[in-house]
Amino acid sequence: MNRYWTCFLSAAGLAVLIAIGLFAGPFILYLGMRVMILAIFALGYNLLLGRTGLLSFGHAAFYATGAYGLALTSIHLNPHPLLGIFLGVVAAALLALIIGFFCVRHTEIYFAMLTLAFGMMVFSLMWNVRSVTGGDDGLYGITRTAISLGFFKIPIVKQYQYYFVVLFFFILSIFLTYRIYKSPFGLVLAGIRENHVRTEFAGLAVKRYRLGAFVVSGAFAGLAGALAVMLDSNITPFAAHWSHSSVPVLVSLIGGLQTFAGPLAGSIVFLVLREVVQRFTDNWMFWFGILLLAIIMGFRGGIVGSTADLFKKYSRV
Repeated sequence: MNRYWTCFLSAAGLAVLIAIGLFAGPFILYLGMRVMILAIFALGYNLLLGRTGLLSFGHAAFYATGAYGLALTSIHLNPHPLLGIFLGVVAAALLALIIGFFCVRHTEIYFAMLTLAFGMMVFSLMWNVRSVTGGDDGLYGITRTAISLGFFKIPIVKQYQYYFVVLFFFILSIFLTYRIYKSPFGLVLAGIRENHVRTEFAGLAVKRYRLGAFVVSGAFAGLAGALAVMLDSNITPFAAHWSHSSVPVLVSLIGGLQTFAGPLAGSIVFLVLREVVQRFTDNWMFWFGILLLAIIMGFRGGIVGSTADLFKKYSRV
């Protein structure tokens, strides 16, 4: 029964996303892309927090690295868009490998504080290396050139054209994270979250698995950053600030930490709710914070987790 419901909801969700790309107006298109990009960011992050049990406050550094990686190659080399995205993801993964090497040796608050410190170091570096990053002005004018596939080209300049590029990477990210969750690697990560001491006694290299999860999570953050900079055509060092690292944490808490679909639901609620609140009051940050707090406190297992528990409860009756 659960499998049929999952297939039905997945097909319905895909149909809605395709319909948005074909028929929606500019604002809905833009909001839809922002939701999918945030969901990619949160999917990768929840692999670290929800699956492995490691809280990071430095993931914005990988997001910004992916964005700057694409922006710099686009401005100076003008490469194939897919190559620019690939280079941005690789740059973010390499940075995650370096930072993760030092951070995964620690757990809990020590891990969180180390990632925060490294994240702010990256932010400071991007802020001060003006000749490369543009300093506080950032980089502008990142263009979306057509994707060449040999005998034909796919234009992505217009919003609805680029929407389907984001949709493709969104679906790819869901598929990859699902495969990771169900793989032996993902099961080991879940074991580390439950009891890392027992996992280590079983003969598994816990630090290596943590580092692997950290690098994969950083790569997804880099992909989200690369897609975002192509959407907005600019990037500033503020993308690497620690406050941006709090966004996937909130999204995961809203949707459900230990659920696969939690980041997807959390991304929709987070961005749509913020857009609605901004339209009604100038003090939107205050009211938005209260609403988020109410959701997190009201749905202890997240929206997806609480809904699943409710469904199981009534299905037994």
